[in-house]
Amino acid sequence: MDERMLQKSGSAGSAVYQHLKQQIVSLDLPPGTTLSEKEMSLTFQVSRTPVRESFVRLAQEGLVLVLPQRGTRVSLIDSDMVEEARFMREQLEKAVIRLACESFPADRLADLESNLTEQQHSIQQRDGKRMFELDEDFHRILFEGCRKRGTWNTIQQMNAHLNRTRILWLWTDPHWEHLYEQHRQMFLAVKQQQADLAEQIMKEHMSLNIANLPVLKERYPEYFK
Repeated sequence: MDERMLQKSGSAGSAVYQHLKQQIVSLDLPPGTTLSEKEMSLTFQVSRTPVRESFVRLAQEGLVLVLPQRGTRVSLIDSDMVEEARFMREQLEKAVIRLACESFPADRLADLESNLTEQQHSIQQRDGKRMFELDEDFHRILFEGCRKRGTWNTIQQMNAHLNRTRILWLWTDPHWEHLYEQHRQMFLAVKQQQADLAEQIMKEHMSLNIANLPVLKERYPEYFK
């Protein structure tokens, strides 16, 4: 295990949990993958106890299923949890971008602009993983610029099933220019303090997650409940 991750998390259990969650959300561990305590303890070079603790936390978030006598596996994507996370996030994202249009720090506005430049590079390089990270960072900057970091952290606790569908869509549709364009329009609306326009663009942006769901379920039926 990376010692820096362990130092940051403060415990082996938290480090294993964070690493496994990242692998599940990024689909490095696809839905349905069997997880072995023994194999994970060898992989992370820790005892089975931190691995077991991480499995419990992931199960509480609906990301793994602990099956008596049958082991543990990565949960399938739950469409109901995707919709609930999207609903919550859409309401909060629309409220936050309206706040951003009222007042937004110049340095955070510059961060949004830099983020857009990096998005363009990711599109040119066809780097889906980086594009997803930049998408998340763009929205996180909006929340932080409005002093709503705690709200952003709360969203992350429900976001995992939704994020797995977002990453699946990046795999399925390599034309990411539309995502970039929506982000660019939101940036301009915040810069020009056009709250109604910003909210409308955000609503359209967040609705993509549900609009794409039927296509994903048809293409990856083994990944969904």
